[in-house]
Amino acid sequence: MTTAQIEPFLTDSFPGIGGRMRATPEDFQVEERPLYLPCGEGEHLYLRITKRGLSTPDLVKRLSSVLGVKALAIGIAGLKDARAVTTQMVSVQGIEADRMAGLPVDEQMLKVEILGRHRNRLRTGHHAGNRFRLVIRDVAPHAAEVVPGILDQLSRRGVPNYFGPQRQGKGGDNYQLGAALLADAGRRDRMSRNKRMWYLNTYQSYLFNRILAKRIDRIDRVLVGDWATKLENGACFQVEDATIEQPRADRFEISPTGILFGSRVSWAGGEPGEIEQAVVTEAGTTQEALVTAAKACGFRGERRALRVPLTELAWSLEGTALTLSFVLPPGAYATSVLREIMKTGEGPEARGNGRGERGSAVSA
Repeated sequence: MTTAQIEPFLTDSFPGIGGRMRATPEDFQVEERPLYLPCGEGEHLYLRITKRGLSTPDLVKRLSSVLGVKALAIGIAGLKDARAVTTQMVSVQGIEADRMAGLPVDEQMLKVEILGRHRNRLRTGHHAGNRFRLVIRDVAPHAAEVVPGILDQLSRRGVPNYFGPQRQGKGGDNYQLGAALLADAGRRDRMSRNKRMWYLNTYQSYLFNRILAKRIDRIDRVLVGDWATKLENGACFQVEDATIEQPRADRFEISPTGILFGSRVSWAGGEPGEIEQAVVTEAGTTQEALVTAAKACGFRGERRALRVPLTELAWSLEGTALTLSFVLPPGAYATSVLREIMKTGEGPEARGNGRGERGSAVSA
């Protein structure tokens, strides 16, 4: 059984509508929103590329080959899904704009726009979120009755910020290898850093999802001892008076967080701390052991919001096809929205990736 099959729904009072996702790549469209635009000077040329059925790593390989530059000279803000139509920014170091004429536009590379030059390479996370346009086909007859209630609750309370099941692999147990690596330095040393950190990341993700599952009915409530994050800048502070802070949570200015353990990140106090401790204990370890292992592996950890805002929401139902459009912040999964609506176990995620991008929970 995978982790996604046991994660509770925020909207469990509503039945799911089932349906099919990704009948065609056009059914899953993602547009990356830039955090900034190029300033007009510098050695990095910024592009906006729309592609179909092409993963971001494959896009980077194609650009590297056609333009004759090293892959390390190409910067991206997020890794987008192959089974989709996606638009994202890319930076290329040391390339003149006229070289773009040699970049073929075809059934996979649909459009290439030159945005201008910038001083810095585009880096992971340097975007303001993603706009999604999704089509769910063959939905249940009661869709028109339940979709408004589900979307209203997600809009008011937030979307549960679960990590998607693809992190845990087909068997749903990648986190077990991550847990084993924490205690086995020799095994870690035999892996590449990227592979090692990926598996450690899956263990972080697993524990975070368990914490969120225990808070699912209160993801929009701040408690004494919580580390709350500010939506505007991601800064965290510890809640001392929940009565004072709750109105800010109601306005979605702040949200409670769960821990992605590491060598330096702070654990929650009060009841939130007891929940984090309970999850760690149920996993068969201790907070001290996780901190010690994180120091040995070289990652600091961070706090992650238990919920994310669902904005610019629109939907329509034509026959048995439901079309949704909405915006999510960086690091959030569109399939967290879809699973609440469809309620079909793991949901449509095969990232595939249900947020239009890949990212790491490990803060190195």
